[in-house]
Amino acid sequence: MNRDILPTLRETYNAPIFGENDLPSNPLAQFQLWFNDALSNKIKEPNAMTLATCTKEGKPSARIVLLKGLDENGFIFYTNYLSRKAEDIKENPNVALVFLWLEIHRQVRIEGHIEMVSKEISETYFQSRPKGSQIGAWASPQSQVIQNRNILEENVSELEKKYKETAHLPLPKFWGGYRVIPEVVEFWQGQPSRLHDRLRYSKNEDNDWQVERLAP
Repeated sequence: MNRDILPTLRETYNAPIFGENDLPSNPLAQFQLWFNDALSNKIKEPNAMTLATCTKEGKPSARIVLLKGLDENGFIFYTNYLSRKAEDIKENPNVALVFLWLEIHRQVRIEGHIEMVSKEISETYFQSRPKGSQIGAWASPQSQVIQNRNILEENVSELEKKYKETAHLPLPKFWGGYRVIPEVVEFWQGQPSRLHDRLRYSKNEDNDWQVERLAP
């Protein structure tokens, strides 16, 4: 790696001005507008988001997960309930999300708390997945140490034989969805000379959303 190049890496942003008058009253409505823009610009996997969790001692970890649902209450993703992220969530329900769409010079940061979705929601989503993905969910003891890849491949082979005659697998008890309920949502839009627009929604004492501009 050429370390000398790091200080010279620089991107010029030229997005339109993003002002307070452009915002709807609810951040989820604003998120939907920007997400639609990401789709229109054919950004690859615009639903990819960084999920940051913490243990009860405050030790953080982060990883990329995929947004698979958005409703009036928050952002939904699915995972193994025995994974590292799920263990963190059991200890500390406070989480953060980040969406980055560099092609359109935008970022969204979300801070909030997390809850499991209902089994019915998880079931509906799981049955919508390709059969191979369903097998993968069953085959992988996510985040656990395994000796080699052969273990996964053997698990997959056994499951393929077991469910050869069926189109779908049952929902695993250890797999399902979470909903991140936002408390703070910040929309960032790149501008020239690093004078970026940052508009933050947060709940006030009346539990209504208020909007503030932050210095870049």
